[in-house]
Amino acid sequence: MFKQTLKNFSIHFNALNEKNTVSSGDVITGHISFDLTKQTKITSITMELKGKAHVHWSAGSGGKRKRRRHFSAKLEFFKLKSVILQEHGAVEVKLQPGTHMYPFTCQLPQGDFPSTFRGPNGQITYSLTVSVDRPWHMSKDFETQLNFVSRINTNQPDLQAPLSGSNNMTLCCLWCASGPITLTARTEKKAFVPGETIKIICDISNASSRTATPKVNLLQKQFYYTHNRVHKRMVPIKLASVTGQPVSAHTSDVQTQIKLTIPPTASVSISNCSILNVEYLIEASLSVPASPDLTVLFPIILCDTPVNTYSPHYM
Repeated sequence: MFKQTLKNFSIHFNALNEKNTVSSGDVITGHISFDLTKQTKITSITMELKGKAHVHWSAGSGGKRKRRRHFSAKLEFFKLKSVILQEHGAVEVKLQPGTHMYPFTCQLPQGDFPSTFRGPNGQITYSLTVSVDRPWHMSKDFETQLNFVSRINTNQPDLQAPLSGSNNMTLCCLWCASGPITLTARTEKKAFVPGETIKIICDISNASSRTATPKVNLLQKQFYYTHNRVHKRMVPIKLASVTGQPVSAHTSDVQTQIKLTIPPTASVSISNCSILNVEYLIEASLSVPASPDLTVLFPIILCDTPVNTYSPHYM
């Protein structure tokens, strides 16, 4: 069998950066290597570079009265093929027993392609597949995944500028109304990188008779769509949460800083794919006993490149 003839096949490519990511237009270099236990005829060794997206989910109970429906969509961004080794005319390629190594070079196409992502209902993947063909045999494929990142221009002023939001409420108990509770929350900028710590400044006034406890959550929303976005599925995930010090009743003008660290494994934001989007929200809230939370929401962007603060005096 070919598995016994060809062993230890590996695909190595040279890292372009510390994170081992690739982006649109990058030139990828590397080599393949394998061992042969005996002389082997090879028709060709080819390489395929592919980028694609796929989403799928089901809805409905699937009971007697309701039929369970399935939704899916696929996209192919590109598929590029190249030849590493090929026989010429009647000249057969016979490889001798031992270790063989062949270099390769390929370039990712230019384009606005979304970043690599894997979720419960879909994925965006970029792969490099090497196929070994022999006469009168099925080809043998070897695949490795690429970590593709869509670069954004982090010099945009709106990504560097502070974000802020405010909200207020009044507690009611029968015919009595308490004093107002006010929350203003702000961050130093809009764009962050995975692993970065976000500083959220909360200004709180609690004129009620109850204690109010500040809390900050990092929320991820995954959106899956069919083509033309006729159907969609949204998956919310809480990635991180930090609770601050309680604010006593009848207390005004309290400022507290809450630090929230983005998980290093969080994916970057995705807005340039028609069937799969990933968004992030900062949710700052005040929790008051026997009352709905007072909430302030503002969207942020996770990107691959650190973003400087537009104004260091946002506080």
